[in-house]
Amino acid sequence: MPDRLILGQCLFYDADPRQAGPDGLRHTSRGAVLVRAGQIIETGEADALRAAHPQAEITDHGDALIVPGFVDAHAHYPQTAIIASWGKRLIDWLNTYTFPEEMRFDDDAYAAEIASLYFDLILANGTTTVASYATIHPASVDAFFAEAKARNLRALAGKTCMDRNAPKGLRDTAQSAYDDSKDLVAKWHGIGRLSYIITPRFSPTSTPDQLSALGALWAEHPDCLMQTHLSEQVDEIAWVRDLFPDARDYLDTYEAHGLLGANGVFGHAIHLEPREVDRLAEVGAALVHCPTSNTFIGSGLFDMKLADRMRVGLATDTGGGSSFSMLRTMAAAYEIAQLRGHALHPAELLWRATAGSAEALRLDDRIGSLKPGMEADLCVLDLASTPAIAQRAARADDIWEALFPTIMMGDDRAIAQVYVAGDPRG
Repeated sequence: MPDRLILGQCLFYDADPRQAGPDGLRHTSRGAVLVRAGQIIETGEADALRAAHPQAEITDHGDALIVPGFVDAHAHYPQTAIIASWGKRLIDWLNTYTFPEEMRFDDDAYAAEIASLYFDLILANGTTTVASYATIHPASVDAFFAEAKARNLRALAGKTCMDRNAPKGLRDTAQSAYDDSKDLVAKWHGIGRLSYIITPRFSPTSTPDQLSALGALWAEHPDCLMQTHLSEQVDEIAWVRDLFPDARDYLDTYEAHGLLGANGVFGHAIHLEPREVDRLAEVGAALVHCPTSNTFIGSGLFDMKLADRMRVGLATDTGGGSSFSMLRTMAAAYEIAQLRGHALHPAELLWRATAGSAEALRLDDRIGSLKPGMEADLCVLDLASTPAIAQRAARADDIWEALFPTIMMGDDRAIAQVYVAGDPRG
């Protein structure tokens, strides 16, 4: 297969915008990305790369902006069909919408149908990597990974483990959670572009014995990530306190059972105690900010200043989150930060939806930026996808003023093209 030279405006990450600000991202109005066998081989100015590689197949996106494919660091693919369901807080949401829907995933055909639909939806929104919870059914993990593998996507997922405070059809046991997860690690972890994540849903739905069993499994497979939920809502925290009266705080319910470490990924983390912040930072764990979910379910306002001390990714949290779009997720992150008195620059928003989420998932050596040696997962943005966006972008003085209207008002119409390992999709 010939080399592919993809042309358009480009944003290259030269430095972390958390320290360097917008100067950490370099813009060229006529750039190029050279792709060979699924990898980025070279980047730079279009004219120079065309002259250096005259045999390359050219795809010219004109004024569209080439960025890394979006990375969604926390999602629930089984909740695809219940997204945007009305009016519940977390615990009611689980009982009213989530658990009845997840019961359906004991049907292998239904799991495969939703997995296919889910990947159609996220690719249409420019997302090329996702970390998802499945259900307690091992077949729900099989369906997710089989679909991702068929599309050559980089994807992460795990069997969601629950042995209490859930309907009978959604409860496993400490032993079956360990056994099923161990079998799934052996079956899928490291196969192609797939990674298994050890996945207790959250402390209220796991007994101490189950948490300990999963902690033991993680110790046996420390290269795996571990994902769970932490301090999403105040009534959830009160519930945890009742269920674990001897725990120092919510985080301690994980730490006491071997579920706190550098490869831990904790979703939400809105209402953290100072000790929890210190311990998370000390061990090098990652947090994932899920802004549309936090506003939709009324959870609270995440403090992005935590990113000064630890890795923080960005995520849709579908279906508690109200959009499959990482553009909408960036917009909501901006709005929440504004409410906390902190204006996030477009450079940081884009970085968090790409390299920042890749960093949270320990994948920043493979995805999340347009650099030689990285996997060629790309998203091409039309910066004039609607009349409202076009008229604002036309008045822009720099790339950030041109991009910001798409972040704030863009949707799947802004996704001009997606490349997965260098191959165009859609």
